Formats: sequence, structure tokens, C-alpha cells
Amino acid sequence: LSKLKKEVSLNELFLQGYQQNFDVIEGVNTILTKMYSLNEYKSRGYSFLLGKVTRKRKGAGVLKRWNMYLRWMVRHDEIDMGVWNGVDTKDLLLPLDTHTFSMGHKLGLLKRKTYDLEAACEMTAKLSSFDKLDPIKYDFALYRLGQES
Repeated sequence: LSKLKKEVSLNELFLQGYQQNFDVIEGVNTILTKMYSLNEYKSRGYSFLLGKVTRKRKGAGVLKRWNMYLRWMVRHDEIDMGVWNGVDTKDLLLPLDTHTFSMGHKLGLLKRKTYDLEAACEMTAKLSSFDKLDPIKYDFALYRLGQES
């Protein structure tokens, strides 16, 4: 991160990828590609920490930590800081985890049985039918309900 900070902010780097098609996955991929290029160190732990560059949605990891980070940085409310500019809340993806995945099935918001990026996209699309400008505002409530059940 210190090497990256000397060149560009995470927000600026994210925007380079995101603004091409207004796709948060492309923004995350731009960050990951740059971070991996700045550090020759490789290990399973390091790869786990950063995540994988994702070129497909089906069968890919859900990018939960990155989607959660984006939620915190883009949305502005009582929970999220909203300090980034240039990213529209309608483009964010639900930071899907086991709790929201389970609640998605219980509430009929999710049909996909596989816990992957495509499931996060499907559930985000369903939540968009409730609020197309900010579909992931329901994340915290779904997460807490899932924790309790």
C-alpha cells in the first residue's frame, strides 16, 4: 500500500477501471493488477488477502471484502463513510457472505445455489427492484437477520 500511495490513490486507481463501463469489478481488477505489479512477493496468504483478478462472474469468488470496502467508501450514511467520489451507488455489488446468501434464499431474493460472484450480482439485481439508485443499502439488515437465524 505504501508503494501504491506514492503513485496514485485507491480511489483514482479504481476509477481508471470503473469508468470504462461503470463496472465495479473492473475497478477492483485495476487495483489488484496494480498492487500485484508493485510487489514481487507471492504467497497463498498474500493472494488471499488481496483477492484474485476476476475476469468472469460465474464460479468466481464473491469479492466480499472488496465489495464491503466499496460500500464503506462510496455510500454515505450512518454506517458508511462515503469519502470516495466518482462512483455511483447504483453500480455497487452486494458484499455477499454466508449470512446474506442464506437470507437471500429464505426471502426469495436469490435463486442461484452456488456461492459466487454471479450470486452477488443476481441478489444485487433483485435488490435493485426495491431501490435502483442504492440497491445495497439493504446489506446490513440482511446480514444481521442472517446472523440471527
